[in-house]
Amino acid sequence: MVIAGGAGFIGSNLSQRLFSEGDRVICVDNLETGRKENIAALLEHPGFAFFLHDIIEPFGIEGPVDRIYNLACPGSPPKYQRDPLHTFKTSIIGGINLLELAEEKDARILQSSTSEVYGDPDISPQPETYRGLVNTVGPRACYDEGKRGVETLFHEMHEREGVDTRIARIFNTYGPNMDPEDGRVVSNFIVQAFTGQDLTIYGDGHQTRSFCYIDDMLDGLTSLMETEVSSGKIDDPVNLGNPGEFTVVELAEIVLEMTGSESGISHKDLPQDDPRHRRPDISRAGSMLGWAPRISLREGLTPTIEYFRQELHRQKRLKGQVA
Repeated sequence: MVIAGGAGFIGSNLSQRLFSEGDRVICVDNLETGRKENIAALLEHPGFAFFLHDIIEPFGIEGPVDRIYNLACPGSPPKYQRDPLHTFKTSIIGGINLLELAEEKDARILQSSTSEVYGDPDISPQPETYRGLVNTVGPRACYDEGKRGVETLFHEMHEREGVDTRIARIFNTYGPNMDPEDGRVVSNFIVQAFTGQDLTIYGDGHQTRSFCYIDDMLDGLTSLMETEVSSGKIDDPVNLGNPGEFTVVELAEIVLEMTGSESGISHKDLPQDDPRHRRPDISRAGSMLGWAPRISLREGLTPTIEYFRQELHRQKRLKGQVA
């Protein structure tokens, strides 16, 4: 198994899952947003290999490869907006390099796309047939359009070259191994709650999001990768996410309650092109994969909050040692 972006949040959890199931895992990551500590427990094992590499540069893998997961690309707006050209290249050029590797190795390859391809949708929930409402020149476009473009690449490589492809449109996902400086709403709220800062809500907080716990997402990704026969075209995009919908204000209130924090709530201006609604229609995943999320938001937040509690303590201890 090759996992591009295998030291990131989803990638490191997938690396651990596949390794624990007996697979040989090759992790490729440039550590731009991935963290080596996410895979530290795996590095000592002979069945796990880590390569520090940026997938926008060509690379080869010795020996057979039967599965490739492309999870490479910054996923949070603050991080993908730091270098929008590199973000776009990661999706397009990186996607081409991995597709060519899949073709060379006769491997099946899964692309992690995103709910961002729907932009600021004017329908909810969003089915895969919805073509989106995306600003092609806005601050989020480097990510949104890069993912839309790589979906096209995967489709054409399947149709014209016979590459065995899968496309997962991933909705908001959370859980252990998230970077405390990730910049997305779940991590932001939990870190602010633990550090005594006001929880920052952009706009009035009535915009909605759907939150999928990492274990459910891994089940969806691996099911999509391994499904052989389905009731639909398996190479078509498949939404993966939890259709439970919450306003940002509701999430803030839940985090404050579950952390026991006395932090307040502050509001800032809503960023340009921030979606008003984000909720997946997962009918296709249900019919094709027999998949649906099982873990509620509160159930998933319990281990996530404990992870952040320990991670912030670890980082504070390390800073103390350096000082």
